[in-house]
Amino acid sequence: MADTLISVDLSESPLTNEKIHNRWHPDIPIATWVEPGDEFKIECYDWTGGQIKNNDDASDVRDVELEQVHYLSGPIGIKGAEPGDLLVVEILDIGAKEEMQWGFNGFFSKQNGGGFLTEHFPEAQKSIWDFHGMFTQSRHVPGVKYAGLIHPGLIGCLPDRKMLDMWNSREKDLFDTDPSRVPGLANLPTTKAAHMGAMKGEARDKAAAEGARTVPPREHGGNCDIKDLSRGSTIYFPVYVPGAGLSMGDLHFSQGDGEITFCGAIEMAGWLHLKVSLIKEGMSKYGIKNPIFKPSPIVPKYDDYLIFEGISVDEGGKQHYLDVHIAYRQACLNAIEYLKKFGYSGAQGYAILGTAPVQGHISGVVDVPNACATLWLPTDIFDFDLKPNVNGPVKMLDGSIDVPLAPDL
Repeated sequence: MADTLISVDLSESPLTNEKIHNRWHPDIPIATWVEPGDEFKIECYDWTGGQIKNNDDASDVRDVELEQVHYLSGPIGIKGAEPGDLLVVEILDIGAKEEMQWGFNGFFSKQNGGGFLTEHFPEAQKSIWDFHGMFTQSRHVPGVKYAGLIHPGLIGCLPDRKMLDMWNSREKDLFDTDPSRVPGLANLPTTKAAHMGAMKGEARDKAAAEGARTVPPREHGGNCDIKDLSRGSTIYFPVYVPGAGLSMGDLHFSQGDGEITFCGAIEMAGWLHLKVSLIKEGMSKYGIKNPIFKPSPIVPKYDDYLIFEGISVDEGGKQHYLDVHIAYRQACLNAIEYLKKFGYSGAQGYAILGTAPVQGHISGVVDVPNACATLWLPTDIFDFDLKPNVNGPVKMLDGSIDVPLAPDL
């Protein structure tokens, strides 16, 4: 039996737990130590620390305090790990907390974080998803059921001082190009709601003022939201500080490629069963700058897809040069428009793309001026035939599909 090294009590604030932090900083104290070769379990809050409730009111998504997130379990020190090594993390198993057999998906309002399609869905909405073993369904999005591929949306190691300063400098430079933009171009350090693990006093305050926010992925890993990092995965992390300082959180029951709704995927509280080892001087041996990983051998088995294309021409008809961001956005919008023909609201279609195991592909980046991106939507997750036919789309479930997400604020 693997020992649980970090436990969380969902009835208590994560701010009371000294083995939890929500910033990246090299001085955050190691919460617990392990040896290479050890197996252990780690429990995690949902990424908001319990701010989102299981109800039909989306005001909690509208008003969520984003300065709090993400709540991460760690840092875990690995004895003998030194800068330049590779930390090998095997995800042996992963699951939901027994007392929280549900998760949530939401759209942040444009004024508070926004999302990939925020210009089309600027208001806060949410959907609640109940877990039934390996499957999930939602009272807010009828007509779909799918198997989950549970994974940590966020996992990575502590940066060293040089890397932290580089992150803060380059993100500040970007932010300053349009400081009044809503939502902002970057999330800069702030002491508001910062939780620095066991740090106290002036040292804590100084670190909080310069600690990097956990929102984006970076060279150390972080918030990469890779849906295939599930049980059976192996991740190779660059080590930047003695002990590595491995932290994780933001667990997802299921997610589509891109986590396009931002409060995306099906967010949950849960646990991970891990094994760690080291490859000494592995960064130089393998030329590794960013983490690499071996995906899970277990995936939801959906073999039939409808594939939606998008090109790098935006909604206003403006031509862009090989822009895969715009191309993927167009593919997602095309899929949502298609789903609306079957009775879904646009918001329900958006929620499906954020939570179901859809695949996103960069299909072409050489044929100037248009990049081509594709979104692969599995048809077997639907309770009805989604494919085009000569009779046209049939609205199903006697109109009950028109139930809006909770609620449209």
